[in-house]
Amino acid sequence: MGSTPVEQRRTLVPGIYCPTQCFFDSTTEDLDLDSVTKHAVRLAQAGIVGITTNGSNGEAPYLSREERKLVTSTTRSALDNAGFRSTPIIVGASAESVRGTLQLCRDAKESGGDAVLILVPSFFKWAMGTSTIESYFMQVADQSPLPVVIYNYPGAVAGIDIDSDLLATMAQHPNIVGTKFTCGNVGKLARVAAATKASMAERRTKGGYFCFSGVADLIVPTLAVGAYGAIVGAANVFPKTCVELFDLYLKGGDGQRIQDLQALLAQGDWAMTKRAVPGFKAVLDKYHGYGGVPRQPMPALDQTAKDELYAELVEIMKHEVALK
Repeated sequence: MGSTPVEQRRTLVPGIYCPTQCFFDSTTEDLDLDSVTKHAVRLAQAGIVGITTNGSNGEAPYLSREERKLVTSTTRSALDNAGFRSTPIIVGASAESVRGTLQLCRDAKESGGDAVLILVPSFFKWAMGTSTIESYFMQVADQSPLPVVIYNYPGAVAGIDIDSDLLATMAQHPNIVGTKFTCGNVGKLARVAAATKASMAERRTKGGYFCFSGVADLIVPTLAVGAYGAIVGAANVFPKTCVELFDLYLKGGDGQRIQDLQALLAQGDWAMTKRAVPGFKAVLDKYHGYGGVPRQPMPALDQTAKDELYAELVEIMKHEVALK
């Protein structure tokens, strides 16, 4: 599938976003675009409001520049052809240099992306002080053709963790539109949310600055302190449950039910987190008939590990499958 022309950039909206998996032929390791298409449509049909391509769940470090573009353009075409033309795509566009990152940002726009998700450079960690981090994001935001979402994920960038003061400062840039808090720090998110406060209705109609939870076991805690959504890997396998919890909280549903559902999701999310990408693919294979294996050198789960994972997910998958 070729790239799809973008008629108008789609605005980010509140809700659950999925950092989608990338799929490969189990023999050749070539991109499996049929599964990329199938997965994107299934997520949208489950109520996911946006998809993130080329993130950590999408094995972006293993993809060439052309493969990254193809994954995004295929996802855009899949959504459009299935009637989800308004669903935005956030594209992972992280490189170690400003120059490299901006090239990925341009590729993201060309491929049909609506925003970019960007990590702190970390190979030369010694160089990445506060002023350098700010300079990096300001240069990227000044020149990126798409709005920037900062990806604060210390585990992926040698432990670099952007504090709330710097995030709030950078949020003033008109082309920086959010942060994904995969640091799991609810207090930090609360401080940034307070500094960029707007109503949920304003976010739905005008966009603005989004504080996103980066982990599913913190959907409710982060909504309680000002988040407007979540970008969570768990949505690959429990999309309906993630959406159910988000909607239930916003509607002011029964407190005990919200607590129980968040606990169920936290248990399922932890089971998946311990197995990472190979676990997601194993579950997708079992329940949906696609998933395959990671690209080497990441190992697939052996059958014993798969069976242990399936056993841990019995309760949440029963709930997920029952949702309409």
